[in-house]
Amino acid sequence: AGFIKSPLSQKRLTQDSVELYCEAIGNPIPEIQWWFEGNDPNETYAQLWDGARQDRVKINATYNLHSTSTISIANLTGDDSGMYECRASNDPDRNHLSKSPKVKWIRSQANVFVIERPEIITHVGESSGKLILTCNISAPHLAITGHKWIHKEKVLEEDSSSGAFTSYTIEGKMEEHSGIYECVFEANPQIRGEVNISVPPQVTAYKKSEHGNEGDTGVLTCKNPSFPAVTTWSWHKSGHGRLDNASGRYIIKSSGNKTELRILKLDIEQDTGDYFCNATNSLGTGDATVNLRVRSRLAALWPFLGIVAEVLVLVTIIFIYEKRRKPDEVPDDDDGGSAPLKSNATNHKDKNVRQRNAN
Repeated sequence: AGFIKSPLSQKRLTQDSVELYCEAIGNPIPEIQWWFEGNDPNETYAQLWDGARQDRVKINATYNLHSTSTISIANLTGDDSGMYECRASNDPDRNHLSKSPKVKWIRSQANVFVIERPEIITHVGESSGKLILTCNISAPHLAITGHKWIHKEKVLEEDSSSGAFTSYTIEGKMEEHSGIYECVFEANPQIRGEVNISVPPQVTAYKKSEHGNEGDTGVLTCKNPSFPAVTTWSWHKSGHGRLDNASGRYIIKSSGNKTELRILKLDIEQDTGDYFCNATNSLGTGDATVNLRVRSRLAALWPFLGIVAEVLVLVTIIFIYEKRRKPDEVPDDDDGGSAPLKSNATNHKDKNVRQRNAN
């Protein structure tokens, strides 16, 4: 057996996680094990398994064309510092209790240094229509080579300053920019802090006015784009009170920052009106209004019927006009038609007489 990839030594902060990777090749395919030796001089190597250290250790191994194994440790503590060893062997007797393996386990080691996480003091202030976010890292701390501000995985600002203090300014009100902002101190390892801009729910309706046909299912939707997330949603109807799923006609589905009200078999008289979606989080409440209009099933036919009516009116007008129009005058055959015929006959007769006399 031989190693293709070996684990790499790493530095991490307490509460972080670490992942080590090992890959070995051989014929037959070798087995991979993980062992650990702490920094205590009296501590010896002990094998690690999936679920160790109160289920903080996870080991994933695959054996296909060759062997690969990954060990990850979550929520690191100072006791997790030490030497991690990847061992590989394809000897048939490698795990025998009494026989020594003919081929010894090959080993690859990596050190994990877990450093106490420094405290980061954060603050959010408002001044002249601006929000000022600050992070101040406590001493002692690692050597800092720069800062970053991140929101929703997007880098907002960065610099190469070595200071233990960093700030970020936002134009606008807290309600417009709520969320989780990260201040990052570039060091080895990287140090991150969170600045939370928290506000009561800023509820908005997906559509302020909804339309539905009688007998169909109406769908009303509200959302909360602000932070923190909504803990409780409720729906009310003007003049009716709170709505719930128990009625049979209303189906309410809420998850996180979105809620949906479905109304079965819409009725023009019963369901038309204003609906209110109400949201609650740890800082307060907020609501929005949705107006629902229910139309008759025949409503969609009215434009077509209007066009048909217009066509019928035009056809009727044309028909009446044709019936009332006077017929064209026909010429008199006795006066204008017979005279030319007589004249032509007489001329023809005179021509024949002249020809006979000449002969």
